[in-house]
Amino acid sequence: MALPISGVGLSQGQLGIGSAFPTAGGKAAGGASFGDTLQQALGEVSDVQDSAQDIVAAYLRGEQVELHQVMAATEEAGIALEMLVEVRNKLTEVYRSVINMQS
Repeated sequence: MALPISGVGLSQGQLGIGSAFPTAGGKAAGGASFGDTLQQALGEVSDVQDSAQDIVAAYLRGEQVELHQVMAATEEAGIALEMLVEVRNKLTEVYRSVINMQS
């Protein structure tokens, strides 16, 4: 039961110029708003962490789970969380820049 490694929230091509900038209605050209995309990314990080916890628990119960699966799942959850923290940091930095430009 190997877990596929997938991107969190954004697939290739989703960051194209046409979809990265919101339109007049507040929605990106692809149809999802920035808030929806961020909420989806948060949900995916949460799902990856839950999956890793399930695999660790199964391993500790003595079920047929290989150690490399446990290591891969926990590493994937850690990387997803680190990415989420960096996105938060970048959003905070951008927000502060916008506030400073208005002063």
